[in-house]
Amino acid sequence: QPAAGEPIRSVITESVDAAVIAWCVKPGQRISAHVHPDGQDTWTILAGCGRYFVSAHGESIAIAEGDVLVAHRCEVHGVLNTGQQDLVFISVVSPAAAGFMPV
Repeated sequence: QPAAGEPIRSVITESVDAAVIAWCVKPGQRISAHVHPDGQDTWTILAGCGRYFVSAHGESIAIAEGDVLVAHRCEVHGVLNTGQQDLVFISVVSPAAAGFMPV
């Protein structure tokens, strides 16, 4: 269970090759900017909208339902839900042991 006010992270499946995660980010919530030093993270936005972080300095781009975003090895990414509905997306981290480092 997430801490109060934290996005909901549900592991769909995990193997050596990849981890597939469903995320639900409530309005105003964020996933802080981070990198995966040993792999990539691909997001498919299923519902909602927000700002996708592309740097450690807060630069971001608008995202919405239907977008697919790829953060290659060591590329900064994260998200802020700027909409009025839940931001729901699938994240595929490959390989599953890609690591995680906040920036």
